[in-house]
Amino acid sequence: MSIVAKVFWAFISLGVVTIWGLTLNGIVHKIFARVQGRLGPPVWQPFIDIFKNNAKRTAISHGIMYYLGPVFRIAGGIGTYMFIPVLFGSPYFSNFSASGDVLLVMYFIFFGQLGMALGAGEGGHPYSAIGVSRGLSQMTAFEVPFALSVISLAIQYHTLNITDIVAAQQGSFLNWTLFTNPLAVIAAMIAMLGMNMYNPFSVVIAPQEIPIGPPTEYQSAFLGLLATNRGIFNGAKLVLFMNLFFGGATNIFEMVAKTFAIYMFSVFVGAAYPRFRTEDSIRFFLKVPTLIGIASVLLFSL
Repeated sequence: MSIVAKVFWAFISLGVVTIWGLTLNGIVHKIFARVQGRLGPPVWQPFIDIFKNNAKRTAISHGIMYYLGPVFRIAGGIGTYMFIPVLFGSPYFSNFSASGDVLLVMYFIFFGQLGMALGAGEGGHPYSAIGVSRGLSQMTAFEVPFALSVISLAIQYHTLNITDIVAAQQGSFLNWTLFTNPLAVIAAMIAMLGMNMYNPFSVVIAPQEIPIGPPTEYQSAFLGLLATNRGIFNGAKLVLFMNLFFGGATNIFEMVAKTFAIYMFSVFVGAAYPRFRTEDSIRFFLKVPTLIGIASVLLFSL
């Protein structure tokens, strides 16, 4: 396939995952509303918000980094997704997975979050520094068990190439990492709770505590850009976890079913538990899931 065709299909794939990620956000808002006894917004509300925000303009500026924060954020989301194969064996939905591995994807995850932190730090809200410190502290904590699970997979499959990891899980569902290396999957799924920032790990924006974060720091097209990235980044993370731990997908219907099931794990936990304090969240990630990740690495090393 030529590079032009590859770029074309990569952007088609990006559009598909953006729509799916935004749809998941709408479903989650509806679920949380019903759990709390409310009707909730319609499932298509994220799309309405993006169109509405992109139609507005703002004259507020706090410096160059204030503008670049959302740009870095969506660059991290797109970069994360572009190096992940979406459908195993498909030449059209493999993106640029042959040009990068899981370590590159992890760097892009960090890049987007760090860029958002720099942008928020440039904002005019006096509590921005609190949100930045909380976000980076929790990110550092949940990256530890996730990194350990990736190391365990590298030892198990003798590769960091995502396509090769998916290929090793084909043939039967018993070949999925979920069954061949359950300790790594447990550590990574707990880390994903921190990545998604639902309760009990919603310590960054901290609903009902401090009114900060992108909804108040950014307006108009900046907020629309961040909302778009929320769909891209959610979809990218779910496809990554599906490939690493749940056998990947060979068609779009399997991808939708698996990513939906993976995402619902965070939603159910978030609906059932109250929020941790920041220090409790960090201690949690550095204890139980980290120990599970270490045990997984030692098990396959021996």
